[in-house]
Amino acid sequence: MTRNEPSPAEPRPSRTTDDRPREIMMELSGIESKVALVTGAAQGIGAEVARTLANAGAHVAAADRNAEGLATAVAKLAAESLPVRGHTADVADSEAVEALVQRVEDEQGPIDILVNAAGVLRVGRVADMPDRHWSEVFSVNADGVFYVCRAVARRMIPRRRGAIVTVASNAAGVPRTEMAAYAASKAASAQFTRCLGLELADYGIRCNIVSPGSTDTPMLRAMLGEQVDPASAIAGSPAAYRVGIPLRKLAQPRDVAEAVAFLVSDQAGHITIHDLYVDGGAALHV
Repeated sequence: MTRNEPSPAEPRPSRTTDDRPREIMMELSGIESKVALVTGAAQGIGAEVARTLANAGAHVAAADRNAEGLATAVAKLAAESLPVRGHTADVADSEAVEALVQRVEDEQGPIDILVNAAGVLRVGRVADMPDRHWSEVFSVNADGVFYVCRAVARRMIPRRRGAIVTVASNAAGVPRTEMAAYAASKAASAQFTRCLGLELADYGIRCNIVSPGSTDTPMLRAMLGEQVDPASAIAGSPAAYRVGIPLRKLAQPRDVAEAVAFLVSDQAGHITIHDLYVDGGAALHV
């Protein structure tokens, strides 16, 4: 051994051909060649989930009621030669959902992965909240999860396989001022997914939840204004009983998407009825 070589106790870091350190990542299996239905795929977390699963080799059925936004998102992924097909549908319409799921199975194959990422947010104090805001939030965030899960589960059960993930929110477990409708709807979707997981466990179908905190998405920008100030979210607001983010940063959609990808992979094969908080510690969740 020469004096310039590291000792056996000090292994060299992996290097690429350009001599930069190579990122070591767990390789996820069980996603490649599977058909994955992702709702809310036109933007934000849903769009990033579609990208992440497609990069992992899934054949993605990207669904959203925003036809124009969905076409743009799908075109971007298609330009990267990723296997994604767009399907315009409103998850709040049970008949449209049934038609969507049947169309995906007919055109792309049996759905083995479902990600419920469609969601809407209306903020405001309860005393001032109009009926339509409450109804709209629940029609997508709770009813929509039920409709899509029911349609997909009916097809997964005879096949005795599948993985379902519902994107909820840390607001489902922590009260938030001016977010009652959103928090309540996400709590409903989370508890629904747990109950579904219990019912489907006998068939080998896993159902889990991912609960993001403040994530830099169009939904957050619509709530806070286009110029999102990460410092305010990170610091929290004692006046609003809102804890800050211990990791001192906003989540990016990719942070949430990678958590979803893990939960639908073989590496999470013994995980079901679990709620994974991806919020930088903001909920102080145990």
